[in-house]
Amino acid sequence: MADIKNLLKNYLDYLEIEKNRSPKTRENYERYLKAFFEFSGIKSEKEINVDKVKEFRLRLARMKNEKGEYLKKSTQAYYVIALRNFLKYLIKNDYEVLSPDKIELPKIPARQIKTIEYKDMERLLDAPHPPAGGNDLRVLRDKAILETLFSTGLRISELCSLNRYIDINRGEITVRGKGGKLRVVFLSDRAKKALKNYLDKREDAEETLFVSLTKSKKPKVIGRILPRTAQRLVDFYSRKAGIFEKISPHQFRHQFATDLLIGGADLRSVQELLGHSNISTTQIYTHLTNKELREVHKTFHARRRK
Repeated sequence: MADIKNLLKNYLDYLEIEKNRSPKTRENYERYLKAFFEFSGIKSEKEINVDKVKEFRLRLARMKNEKGEYLKKSTQAYYVIALRNFLKYLIKNDYEVLSPDKIELPKIPARQIKTIEYKDMERLLDAPHPPAGGNDLRVLRDKAILETLFSTGLRISELCSLNRYIDINRGEITVRGKGGKLRVVFLSDRAKKALKNYLDKREDAEETLFVSLTKSKKPKVIGRILPRTAQRLVDFYSRKAGIFEKISPHQFRHQFATDLLIGGADLRSVQELLGHSNISTTQIYTHLTNKELREVHKTFHARRRK
């Protein structure tokens, strides 16, 4: 038997070093697993059994968040997934522990993706306008951010980590995504134009592509833009465009994928462009975009009524 605290530390180190998981992922896994260990009073790996797992899952099902709402099934699943992966790690390292297969995952309703109408997205992309006769750096930056998000389907963290020394004319950017995986994303003509206009206005030497700016009339560069700042500017321009639904930077990723599939792109290609490790993640978009079913319906439904 081994001390559970030491095993947990070894596992978290393994996640960060060997599996190249982010510090945030490490932090989440530590929280999920500690919650189980503390609730169950577990001191060693031998004490993990089916009954204790069942009791913990019952506890999760009855747990409420700060808003007084029961935890979502998807949130409950994170705890169970973390425990299963921890057990797999222990088995891989020759510890005799409960089989992960004996712990079933909660059944989660199919994820539903909300998208906005294409005309609304166009209004949002056109919302940043420099003052008449001027080239305001902030507006040019915001325009470039919106166009780049829609052109590439980047995660907001990936967008904020981009550096400026890219070949815009080539229209390709190599991105390091989740798990340190590299992929190539592509810039539309509109995105390339917006980026050129923005970078031509930059007078600083910062290497970051999208910068954070002071709120003065002549804004100064103060470093790399933060995801929270990008969220605020997306929210600002969506309201300016008259879109009353809540729009997040991740919405652009959904719109990007949906636009590709509606245009006839195959699922595997969309998976590569989004950087999904599993195609089942990409399949959440198909219920919105199945072009073939739409054609079947149009061709065969109520033909006698014509």
